Formats: sequence, C-alpha cells, structure tokens
Amino acid sequence: MHNINNTVWAGQPLAQAKRVLIMTHGRGASAQSILSLAAELNVENTALVAPQATGNTWYPYSFLAPENQNEPGLSAGLQVLSQLVEDIKRQGFDSRQIYLLGFSQGACLTAEFAARNAQPLGGVFILSGGVIGDSIKTERYSGDFEGTPIFLGCSDVDSHVPLHRVQDSTEVFKNLGANVTERIYPNAPHSVFQDEINHINQVLNQA
Repeated sequence: MHNINNTVWAGQPLAQAKRVLIMTHGRGASAQSILSLAAELNVENTALVAPQATGNTWYPYSFLAPENQNEPGLSAGLQVLSQLVEDIKRQGFDSRQIYLLGFSQGACLTAEFAARNAQPLGGVFILSGGVIGDSIKTERYSGDFEGTPIFLGCSDVDSHVPLHRVQDSTEVFKNLGANVTERIYPNAPHSVFQDEINHINQVLNQA
C-alpha cells in the first residue's frame, strides 16, 4: 500500500527550515505535480513535503462512498500523513510550524486527517475537498485546533465535490475550534484558483 518512503522532499532542508508544508496530491496526479504549486506560494524558509500515493491514487472510489469500499487505501493514506506529522515533530518542530495543503482527493485526505487529529497547526488548506465518508461521522473527530486558520475553497458546481459536503466540513472544523474561511466560486471548474493562492499566501505571511 502507500509507503512513506516514497515521499518527495523539496524547498528548504528540514534542518534549516522554520516551518513545514505537507502537500497532498489528487487522484491521478503525483507528488511532483502538487509540489509545482509551491512556485506560486510564499514558501521561503519552508520545507516542502509531498507524499506519493501508490498508483497515483489514495483510494479507489469517491470520497462520498462508504469507507470500507475505499480500504485499505484510505487508512494507509491517513497513516502516511500521521507518520509524517509525527516524524516532523520529532525533528523539533512545534505543531504550529506545520501546515497542511491538499487538492481534490488529496484535499479530502487532508481534511479527514486534520479532523481526526485536531491540534494547533500553522494552517490547513483544503482545495476542492471535504471530510470523507457516506455521511458525516462527528464521533470520530476530536481534539482542538485552538484557532488554527483552516481554508476551504471549491466551485459550487464541482462534479466531484458537492457544495453541501464543503459546508458540512466547515461546520466540523468550526466545532473543533478552528478559525475557518470558506470560499465558494460560482460556476467554476475543478481547479486551484488564484483567490485560493492569495489566501494561502496571506496565512503563510502571518507566520
């Protein structure tokens, strides 16, 4: 299944970095493709970490499918993110020096990981995604983001991500103590938008 050893590292070496941005790619994409987004981000003094899904897919079906249909990929992907965060902390980083970003399937994996492990982070950026499952299962979400800035952006007509799941995910994060910004883009494609880049840089610049 997914292997943490396939993770691609870029940006500042961890030993010199002041913070870490974990970037999670979407279905059919790659670690290298999500890392290319960093060219538009304010990532000076930042170590960039991009886990790579086996077969370029974290789990086989829609994120709205019953979870058991998406196993073992789903659990393996969540485990990779968990292991990366713990490894980075062991290198001496505080959780507030860790940022999470994901697009599409990677956004869903990022959202689900963050909600299950709510803790103070530098920021969480969920681009066209939401928490995973055929329904919202709040009983598995716990912890406290303690005001962590969390951004959710998505088109209102995204064929992969229904608007109601973005809105429900916003409520999940608010209830876990996050400072949530939700941006819905009318009649837009399934893509990363300049407004999202601007907002991410705004959060990064505050560090």
